[in-house]
Amino acid sequence: MIRDRETLNLLLDNIARFVRERLIPNEEVVAETDEIPDDVVRDMKALGLFGLTVPEEYGGLQLTMEEEVLAMLELGRASPAFRSLIGTTVGIGSQGILFDGTEAQKRKYLPRMAAGELIASFALTEPGSGSDAASLRTTARRDGDHYVVNGTKRFITNAPQAGLFTLMARTDPAEKGAGGISAFIVEAGTPGISFGKRDKKMGQKGAHTCDVIFEDCRVPAENLIGGVEGRGFKTAMKVLDKGRIHIASICVAVAERMLDEALRYAMDRKQFGQPIAEFQLVQAMLADSKAEIYAARCMVLDAARRRDDGLPVSTEASCAKMFASEMCGRVADRAVQIFGGAGYMSEYGIERFYRDVRLFRIYEGTTQIQQIVIARNLLREARG
Repeated sequence: MIRDRETLNLLLDNIARFVRERLIPNEEVVAETDEIPDDVVRDMKALGLFGLTVPEEYGGLQLTMEEEVLAMLELGRASPAFRSLIGTTVGIGSQGILFDGTEAQKRKYLPRMAAGELIASFALTEPGSGSDAASLRTTARRDGDHYVVNGTKRFITNAPQAGLFTLMARTDPAEKGAGGISAFIVEAGTPGISFGKRDKKMGQKGAHTCDVIFEDCRVPAENLIGGVEGRGFKTAMKVLDKGRIHIASICVAVAERMLDEALRYAMDRKQFGQPIAEFQLVQAMLADSKAEIYAARCMVLDAARRRDDGLPVSTEASCAKMFASEMCGRVADRAVQIFGGAGYMSEYGIERFYRDVRLFRIYEGTTQIQQIVIARNLLREARG
């Protein structure tokens, strides 16, 4: 749902210009240094990118889901690391507080997130609990006015920079399933928190992950999201439903960038006396990529509009994330193929995207988890 087309168009134009003038020129710097330059981060804050989804009353722009998707379709045309820096704050790191937090929790944390002063992170995955999120083992034991947290979280995006964590921990040890999990706001400076070394990843340099270790970490009871135990898993699933639409839009944007790069190269590169874009087998790869991108774009926008209309979107979000992430991988593969030997060389940049986009099929629910979600929802609906 678009509230004000003129205002939205101004925002989208500003993001598109920022991507062209500031982000794309810095892609190679990020790839070489594994850091996003400080001046770029400052500009991202000034543009309001950290507050895209935060309500206006807390200092944000309060974009609807459709507006958020359209913004990500612009921002996502640059290296995924740039989006990742704001992504946990805009998405999974803050939305649990926004959906289920108390008014006091919202007032305390959301304005600082919107300003980019506080980077939020989402601490769900563990060494022994990934796709099976309900089996997490991190515990939070009530002790007077605090909870004592013990456990380790793994592959936590933005953890090295985070100012706070939306933490999922088990408050009821007798309940081994989802019902025993609660959600907490944990500030990064709380005694008892330590961090593992930065993970060395296949791609997405500049987007940092690491282990987050809790050892007798005392979290104030007032930081229990919503003030109620046992609702953490439901909060996480609501956050992930929205996050999957967000990630799907990024997949579309990156795929569009890769197709543009492949098309430009195919029109310039000559073999057998003519541009390779004139060869039908190259044209087939370009055409297949365009058609799949178009299909994914339509899916993402439809899912976003359904969510804005207040409809359940668990199935549609999973469909969009599954199809868009798989599509993005296929487009990346075709783009490297069109570049040929040059596509395997780092100087052309397409191999970097090839590595970067592989993660989209894994995080915020693997393709296989999306298939399970979709199938279970279909069976539930069929049974009435």
